[in-house]
Amino acid sequence: MNLKHIKDSQITMTQLMLPSHSNFSGNIHGGYILSLMDQVAFACASKHSGHYCVTASVNKVDFLSPVKVGELVSLKASVNYTGRTSMVIGLRVEAENIQTGEKKHSNSSYFTMVAKDKDGKSVTVPGIILDSVDSIRRFARSIERQEQSKLRLGKYERAHFIVKDYVDLIEGHNAKVELK
Repeated sequence: MNLKHIKDSQITMTQLMLPSHSNFSGNIHGGYILSLMDQVAFACASKHSGHYCVTASVNKVDFLSPVKVGELVSLKASVNYTGRTSMVIGLRVEAENIQTGEKKHSNSSYFTMVAKDKDGKSVTVPGIILDSVDSIRRFARSIERQEQSKLRLGKYERAHFIVKDYVDLIEGHNAKVELK
């Protein structure tokens, strides 16, 4: 079995946020941050697998605090889970005020990346060596997140969806059911 230590694939990328990346209120566009996250996830996954990697999915991105022009943004990426051809890359984004040294957690996310060969076919990736409580927690969390996603997707497929099971759930929300 081909295995690698997590630390051997970890990537940190730091970049100064410029006015060209901002909106009218001086905050950095979320899309720009997502683009940086995709780059660092690609680098981490490619370093781990030794292959070109593509983004298969992004699991929930919550923007916790705005990133301002002039701040240094550090993006940290680590392999949290390995499947046969895919990897879950955990990302953490922090912004630092370079004048005060104050750091804030901007957002975190999980990118599922798939390794590809030169013909675009998915290829097997090395597994990871879980050598800390955090690495075991992250791996287990990734397994549960995948299982929950499969359940969620199946539950709402058109063929399996039963409207009457959800009408009560919708009541009290900002919607009105008017089926004809």
